Amino acid sequence: MVTLEEAVTARLKTHGVVFEVLVDPEGALSFRQGDEVDVEKILAADDVFENASRGDRSSEEDLTKVFETTDVVTIAAKIIKKGEIQLTAEQRKRIIENKRRQVVSFIAMNAINPQTGTPHPPIRIERAMEEARVNIDPTKSVEEMVNVTMKAIRPIIPIRFEEVDVAVKIPPAYAPKAYGEIATFAKLQKEQWQNDGSWVGVIRLPAGLQDEFYSLVNRLSKGDAETKLLKR
Repeated sequence: MVTLEEAVTARLKTHGVVFEVLVDPEGALSFRQGDEVDVEKILAADDVFENASRGDRSSEEDLTKVFETTDVVTIAAKIIKKGEIQLTAEQRKRIIENKRRQVVSFIAMNAINPQTGTPHPPIRIERAMEEARVNIDPTKSVEEMVNVTMKAIRPIIPIRFEEVDVAVKIPPAYAPKAYGEIATFAKLQKEQWQNDGSWVGVIRLPAGLQDEFYSLVNRLSKGDAETKLLKR
């Protein structure tokens, strides 16, 4: 359970009555965005209030009438989903900055410049977002903000989401260990162990992760592996 000092108010006005619960701000936003969150653990008090700042609790009559239950966790979940989460300026700024980093990271890992077939560096994506004046909404999920951002920056930089297939051959001395890490890193489409003990596979991964994948293969094989970008 979150402390009262860390909590913010989630408020829902319905049926002419106000209902409030005290919640962890980031946990409440995550739950609102569809993440798996234990609502009981993000509550700062096991009560539903008519006015949380004064400590005025909602009546059981009002709770039953509106929510058809008096269970605090069930009611809190509905308030968080449908109501307003009141963030302080500092909390809002921190959450926005964190979400902006997640959006940039996701796009950098999954998108390419279709003109060159190469990933966009994060700094280029950030500058395009600034030029497009993308505003990060702390109440929206990263997925929603990625869609908003991609639509906004496409007129500024050539960009699209794409996956690529890469063929890789690992020499016998490194194959047993390298196979496991490579299969964990990306989606394995095909694989075959050769008679000499070497391993050949076809990996599908987000286009933006190509450089990271090649670095991984070089590290695992001490530079002795062979790779080839395949046309799809």
